[in-house]
Amino acid sequence: MNFHKITTNDIANGRGVRVVLWVSGCNHRCKECHNPQTWDINSGIPFTENDYTTLYRALNKPYIDGITFSGGDPLHPNNRETVYNISTQLKKDLPSKTQWLYTGYSWEDIYNLPIMNNLDVLVDGEFKIDLKDITLLFKGSSNQRLIDVQATIKNNNEIILWQDKNICFK
Repeated sequence: MNFHKITTNDIANGRGVRVVLWVSGCNHRCKECHNPQTWDINSGIPFTENDYTTLYRALNKPYIDGITFSGGDPLHPNNRETVYNISTQLKKDLPSKTQWLYTGYSWEDIYNLPIMNNLDVLVDGEFKIDLKDITLLFKGSSNQRLIDVQATIKNNNEIILWQDKNICFK
C-alpha cells in the first residue's frame, strides 16, 4: 500500500487531536474532492515498518485521541489488507486510542469487512458537491454519515449514528 503523508496534531478529521494516515488510491473520484492527488493507487510512497513506528510514536502521546485513516480511500480494494493490519496492530499496541476511517463506500457495502471490529467511527459515502455543507461536523456533504461502528454492530448492523456528547448544539 502507498500513502502520501502522516499528519500529526490534526483536529479536522475526527474528534480530538488525531494522527491521520493519508493513503493512496480511490476509485470514487468525487467531483471537487479535496484530495484528488491521492486517487492514483501508485502515487505516494510504500508504507513500511518504519512508517508504522512513526505512526505509533505519534499516537503514543497522552494528548492524542486516536488515528484517522483517510486518503484516497483506505478501503480501496488494494488498501484493505494493509489498513486492516495497521488497525489491528494499533488496537493491540494502543487500545485506548480511537480509530476513525473515511471511505466513499456505504456501510451497506462494507459492513462485513474485518476492519469494522477495530473501528470506532466510520464516515461513509462519497462526497457530493451538490450536498456540500461546511457547517457539518467531520464530513463534507449531507449524504455522508458518521457511524458509531461498535454500537451499529451490536445493533445487528442497523445504523447508529455517532454523536459527540461533548458538543452542545443550540
